[in-house]
Amino acid sequence: MQSSLKLVDCIIEVHDARIPLSGRNPLFQETLGLKPHMLVLNKMDLADLKEQQVKKIIQHLEGEGLKNVVFTNCVRDENIKQIIPMVRGLVESSYRYHRGESLEYCAMVIGIPNVGKSSLINALRRQHLRKGKATRVGGEPGITRAVMSRIQVCERPLMFLLDTPGVLAPRIESVEMGLKLALCGTVLDHLVGEETLADYLLYTLNRHQLFGYVQHYGLAAACDDIAGVLKQVAVRLGKTQKVKVLTGTGDVNVIQPNYPAAARDFLRTFRSGLLGPVMLDRDVLQRPPLAHP
Repeated sequence: MQSSLKLVDCIIEVHDARIPLSGRNPLFQETLGLKPHMLVLNKMDLADLKEQQVKKIIQHLEGEGLKNVVFTNCVRDENIKQIIPMVRGLVESSYRYHRGESLEYCAMVIGIPNVGKSSLINALRRQHLRKGKATRVGGEPGITRAVMSRIQVCERPLMFLLDTPGVLAPRIESVEMGLKLALCGTVLDHLVGEETLADYLLYTLNRHQLFGYVQHYGLAAACDDIAGVLKQVAVRLGKTQKVKVLTGTGDVNVIQPNYPAAARDFLRTFRSGLLGPVMLDRDVLQRPPLAHP
């Protein structure tokens, strides 16, 4: 990515709107430093973005020195039209804008895994060129594996983007931040453990008083016992198996819930937005923002 910087006028960092302040890779700022930089908070449809929340997010990001922020939903192309004018404005007002004959713009798209970098490029092509996919996308981290060649996203102005693989920070600063990142699908579930993640999801939903899961799975009431919830989810989905248990009086057939399958369904349902929008950084937003010099 660093070696491609010479070709680039601007950095577009994409991140998940559900964790606007958590898990962005600090090395991006250090290594890609001086280029004009904008932040695209994608998957806004899955994030709880009440007006107050948005104000707080913007204040916190300004405290970190980020003034150019756009919320997007690449599935429905929401706010995608704001990006190219913003890139153009950033490049033209940057102090190194003396390009002589070159009338094209080139931006590098960066971010942690599975936040929608490739989807953003495809959405821009749909909007401005009426063309579809130029880069592969998928609902798991690690689809894009190399810094891609330049992809045209607009004719007027002539603009190209470089897609890059997602890069997580080498050190995640807390267990909770790691769990938030995993809930948003930026690391593979089995690295954390699906049942551990499901437990953190249940804790988060209850703490935020988001009880959509009760209705979705037909539970009697909200509950903070993950084993109990997964058992009911497994039974409801028919994810159970009969197991023979040896007892003193002979074999007994017992119905055993498939906990990992239930946990996977719980996570998939949350990630697709069926349990309602959520702001996983609510705790961070309650702290006062940094004062940027």
